[in-house]
Amino acid sequence: MKIKLLFILLTLFFITGNAQEYIFGKVMSEENLEMQDVTVINIRTDERVPSNKDGHFMISGRAGDELRFIKTGYDRFNVKITKENISAPLNIRLTRASIQIPEIEISKGLTGDLKIDSKTLNRPKKVERLVREIDQYMVKKSDPRILAARAGEFVQPKGQGFSVGKVKNKWDDVDFMTYLTNVLGEQYFTDLKIDKPNIQHFIYYVFAGGFERKNILKYGYCSDADLNRFQRAVLTRISSYRAPYTQK
Repeated sequence: MKIKLLFILLTLFFITGNAQEYIFGKVMSEENLEMQDVTVINIRTDERVPSNKDGHFMISGRAGDELRFIKTGYDRFNVKITKENISAPLNIRLTRASIQIPEIEISKGLTGDLKIDSKTLNRPKKVERLVREIDQYMVKKSDPRILAARAGEFVQPKGQGFSVGKVKNKWDDVDFMTYLTNVLGEQYFTDLKIDKPNIQHFIYYVFAGGFERKNILKYGYCSDADLNRFQRAVLTRISSYRAPYTQK
């Protein structure tokens, strides 16, 4: 009987000692508002989870681990986990980041329209050269003889008519990639262990995974909801992107 009791106690001790511990908490803003889609990272295990619509999160961890909280437009926040954090909820408050754009020469005044101003800041040289070439081509007048009807051809009478054709997008993928890099910052991608030279390659990899951006390119505008949607797509694609480099 004593041996059986000792065996039961040792089993309970083993289960308790090896049970997975979880850290619960809530993320709030400076205005005491619940913050959704805050990326919570356990630095030791590299586990990443987003906060829900009420700001709550749950992530596996233990005392001594360090958690990092990342949200676009807010300062990153790190916290060291103690034994008290395992038994009680962890309350986190993020502060807004001061936006600074160093070493950028602005040759054209800002209009206040995000769709226009975001396209004039820090464009890649290839895009700038292409835009200049297109502008030069567009201002050239065509020879009217090119469009003139040939002898014997039927000419449609001129009238009010209507326009048919595809509406040209205000952005292309390069514009959108540049916008994401400027807004999220290179640090966001390096935290995901993406090397700086591979940032645009990784963004295109997320696009190729089915990220819907038709309206973003059409109107040249990325809303906060679109930005959060992109960050969620990043978290679902990052593992498969790194797989070829980690598998042997």
